Amino acid sequence: MDRNSAIGLTLIAVLLGAYFYFFSPSPEPPKSKPVSTEIFTAKKDTTSQKLVDVVDSTIAKQYGDLATFLTGKEEFTIVENDELKLTFSNRGTLSEVNLKKFKTYSQQPLLLAKDDNNKFSMVASYNGRAIDLYQLHYRPEVSKNGDTTQISFVARLSDNSFLKHIYSIPTKGYHFTYRIETQGVSLTGKSIDFSWVDFVPLQEKDLTDSRNKTTVNYYLANGSFDGLSDTSPDAKSVSDGLKWVAIKQKFFLSAIFTKDKFTSGSFTTAFDVKDSSHVKKAEVNISIPAEAVASKKANFSYYFGPNDYRITKDVAEGFSRNVYLGWPPVIWVNKFLLMPVFEFLQSFIGNYGVIILLLVLFMKLLLMPLTYSSYMGMAKMRLLKPELDAIKEKNGDNMTQAQQDQMKLYQQAGVNPFSGCIPLILQMPILFSMFYLFPNSIDLRQQPFLWAEDLSTWDSIATLPFSVPFGYGNHVSLFVLLMTASQLVYTWQNNQLTSVQGPMKSMQYIMPLIFLFFFNSFSAGLSFYYFVSNLITFAQQAVIKRFVDEDKIKAIMDENRKKAASGTSKKSPFMAKLADAMKASEEARKKTKK
Repeated sequence: MDRNSAIGLTLIAVLLGAYFYFFSPSPEPPKSKPVSTEIFTAKKDTTSQKLVDVVDSTIAKQYGDLATFLTGKEEFTIVENDELKLTFSNRGTLSEVNLKKFKTYSQQPLLLAKDDNNKFSMVASYNGRAIDLYQLHYRPEVSKNGDTTQISFVARLSDNSFLKHIYSIPTKGYHFTYRIETQGVSLTGKSIDFSWVDFVPLQEKDLTDSRNKTTVNYYLANGSFDGLSDTSPDAKSVSDGLKWVAIKQKFFLSAIFTKDKFTSGSFTTAFDVKDSSHVKKAEVNISIPAEAVASKKANFSYYFGPNDYRITKDVAEGFSRNVYLGWPPVIWVNKFLLMPVFEFLQSFIGNYGVIILLLVLFMKLLLMPLTYSSYMGMAKMRLLKPELDAIKEKNGDNMTQAQQDQMKLYQQAGVNPFSGCIPLILQMPILFSMFYLFPNSIDLRQQPFLWAEDLSTWDSIATLPFSVPFGYGNHVSLFVLLMTASQLVYTWQNNQLTSVQGPMKSMQYIMPLIFLFFFNSFSAGLSFYYFVSNLITFAQQAVIKRFVDEDKIKAIMDENRKKAASGTSKKSPFMAKLADAMKASEEARKKTKK
């Protein structure tokens, strides 16, 4: 690798560093259990609230015939399937959502919705006045239809007049349906306003990382996916029609969908840096066409579950985009190469550290031709180094002539000056793919390996009494230290094989030290992957070096020179275009001087 190649690689490394800084990141299952339900009365009832014993005349007028449903005891109904434990309030809405197969970092039940943290409201127009349908007290009715449990909350005014909220929960899965039905109860106005406020609790180890990956995403009726900022408070409004809205956490999603479309929506996120128990406050406001309720087309659904690409891709159109896997071609590498291989290894290996090790081996074997090509390119440039140094000394400060002489030497020897770094560039999508795959993979969540208690977040062997600036933090990640040390050794070893001299040689040691700060709070699985990758690269280079005969390479280059001297050699299209470009540049420079 000559000076130009080294400069190119350094620029690539700088771009990588800038990108990371500004844009960062079994046995057979048991058979399904039947859905279970349980109804109980809350210890705390609405007698402690303002609207309890007596409904004043103003509220009675506002709610009209429905005013009698404002008072009563709050009761709860529990419905369970294999994945969810759902607690419904007799006010017609969800009170609590427990993901049965997951725990928080502190090993507590993982609740995606809880009365203390979530508030739902559905404001409609009735008798010309605004009422909140979730303030009424309904009578729960539970029934079963095959593998589905249906729970209805009914406010019945007469035999032919009622208002219902109907939920249908399947035996399996995180996705269940919800609809509103009315008969003899006229909800007027253009729309019904649904509001959902979620004070997202801390579920993971790292509050900062969780906060930077919690937001509101939505999918428009025209097929566009968008969302609020992940890393800062944000607010947006849309009026083009919505298909779904999701409150996205690092590894989990809470979402509402519509069979038709929501007419409009507004979303906000905010957080208090002093609040360590809540990640963010997310607020979702959407408008439901009132005629949809009247025409019995108010069909919705909820999803409370993992942000897992394998599950979300089958839930709704565009829903899998909540798992950010990068941009093309990185996303293609993740979706069609890395994730299938990762899933295949999971099918018969339970240790995720071993899975990552095997994934490294697979990728190294796949990229072996590029690695070999890169090594050969560097070997050729190293053999030409004495002649390149002579050209530089001969031309002094005349850089144009020096470049022309270098190009002539390359052509005669049949060497592409970029042959050493082009294979490295082709491997960049793999590097970026890992950067997105491991931090966002729920499979690594709470999976221990060696000293790391959770491969989805940083490992720590020591906690410092102070915080190191530039993003390092107050903990010491051993996998990151090993990764950095191996990268420095690799850089030193690589410098022995290249023709790079002077400041450029020293600059190559800077990037590993920069990554030491970037990666200290990243997924332990990611830094472990890079560490193992470096170790295997050492072994690859040792093997390649053993089988590469530099005397034979030199003989081939000498033969190419003889052919060039006799005029029988063929100039490669790339080298011909490069020579023409340099010639045109030189002619333009001469004209400018004149």
